[in-house]
Amino acid sequence: MAELLGIMARLRAPNGCPWDRQQTFASIAPFTIEEAYEVADAIEQGDMNHLKDELGDLLFQVVFHSQMASEAGEFDFDAVAGAICEKLTRRHPHVFADHASPLSPAAQTEVWENIKAGERSGNDPSALQGVPTGLPALMRAYKLSKRAARAGFDFEHAGQCADKVEEELAEVRAATRHTEAASAQIFEEIGDLLFAAANLARKLDVDAEAALRAANSKFERRFRAMESMAAGRGEVFAQLQLAAQENLWQAVKRSE
Repeated sequence: MAELLGIMARLRAPNGCPWDRQQTFASIAPFTIEEAYEVADAIEQGDMNHLKDELGDLLFQVVFHSQMASEAGEFDFDAVAGAICEKLTRRHPHVFADHASPLSPAAQTEVWENIKAGERSGNDPSALQGVPTGLPALMRAYKLSKRAARAGFDFEHAGQCADKVEEELAEVRAATRHTEAASAQIFEEIGDLLFAAANLARKLDVDAEAALRAANSKFERRFRAMESMAAGRGEVFAQLQLAAQENLWQAVKRSE
């Protein structure tokens, strides 16, 4: 760790790397997000060597931000590590308290959320305060509906959430009844439909972001298989009629 911090300081030194020296928190932020997604991708692939490399890349992002903050006289890497140590201890009283007692995972989640709620401060009293606007939209929808549910604003059961999805889909159909061209109303109704779907996932205790990533991977796998199947027949997939493409899709599904 000391070696990594030394490398980072050297890169940002006056005679260091010009590219690293010109970076700011804002310019580095997209790379930080990208590295986090690459960690998730390595986990999904089950590739431990790749995961090791990607975790290193993500750690470097933390070190990079910490170095810039240190140069600005705000905080350094030790302060970052100290802050997370203090937070983890504070949010696990069932482990670190003087009279700690074990909790079930569900009970621990409840304790964690209650402690987080108590830590929120500022002039915004909303239950939604602190949900980052920079999250991917689907993940943020999930978290917003979860916060609202903790305040009592929630359907009683998942079936009602499913009904809401059907209601929003009907409104999309109504909005496109006269035109399929993009419009402000269609835009809004599609957003409502996606939010309702994310809320249904939460109610069913499904990670909406992970579920959609899995669906993306499945679609990519099946589409590539269709292309390969067509090529094996001496055909170009993109030149096939839709009915023929659908037949390939069904063939790929049956083969799985």
